[in-house]
Amino acid sequence: MDNLKLIMDIIGWVGALSLLIAYLLISNGRLDADNKHYQYLNLIGSFCLISNTYFYGTMALVFLNSVWALIGINSLRKIMKN
Repeated sequence: MDNLKLIMDIIGWVGALSLLIAYLLISNGRLDADNKHYQYLNLIGSFCLISNTYFYGTMALVFLNSVWALIGINSLRKIMKN
């Protein structure tokens, strides 16, 4: 069980860093919201955090990150369509 907890903690940190890097890049004008790399960072972050928060039973954050992922998927779909 300790190994699983460690893996879930690492997944959570990867998710948090992914979202923070995406926010940093967009805030500094390095990426635009309609850039697929920005959306991929958001998706990676949200999926990692969904896994982590589900594991720890924080359902409000599971919901938040699930909606975040759906927004990212929809945005990425629009980007790929154009």
